[in-house]
Amino acid sequence: MSIQEIIDQQVKGHPVVLYMKGSPDFPQCGFSAKAVELLRQSGAQDFFSVDVLQNPEIRQGIKSYANWPTIPQLYVRGEFVGGSDIMVELFQSGELKSLLAG
Repeated sequence: MSIQEIIDQQVKGHPVVLYMKGSPDFPQCGFSAKAVELLRQSGAQDFFSVDVLQNPEIRQGIKSYANWPTIPQLYVRGEFVGGSDIMVELFQSGELKSLLAG
């Protein structure tokens, strides 16, 4: 299975997926920590996360999967939402909570 197929399965196999540096309990960068904080404040206590630092192929592959150069990356119900800057905007407008609620 190719790395793109693995990423596709992860994205489509879970309602909320966050590709990040580190884990939700121990984020390894400020942007990833902010993304986790925003998700939790928006009601997503249980979400699937992928630590890109553990797998260089996924770290590179996720950037081409969504054609988005940075990490973290958020996917909700199989759709790419954006990185931490977009998550901040969606959180401030209340849209992130609505999006997660479905």
